[in-house]
Amino acid sequence: MNQQAYELYRQSSIGTTLIDSIDELVHLGRIEPQLAMKILHSFDKIVTDVLADKVKARLTFKWWLKGHLDTYRFCDEVWTFLIKDVNFKLENQVPIQAEKIKIVSCNSKRPGET
Repeated sequence: MNQQAYELYRQSSIGTTLIDSIDELVHLGRIEPQLAMKILHSFDKIVTDVLADKVKARLTFKWWLKGHLDTYRFCDEVWTFLIKDVNFKLENQVPIQAEKIKIVSCNSKRPGET
């Protein structure tokens, strides 16, 4: 694979647990830091591949959102938006208020895929 897979799933519960376990193994001297990085890169690729191959459902919904855009960035083909003082409503649902939300949007194709 020429490009990195999205590191988005490292922040999931399984991703953070994996990172904690790897950090402990490195700290105890049981594995080298280079191996730890290879494990994380494999995790990124495998999670992305499995979700792309096994999850066929597509979520489509209507919604509206009002708030103040605090921060936005585009890095490595991933958009991140941080919005404050948010009001939003999903189709046929009660409006929801939140102090802040984070929206992460990435291409549905894997990095490097055309």
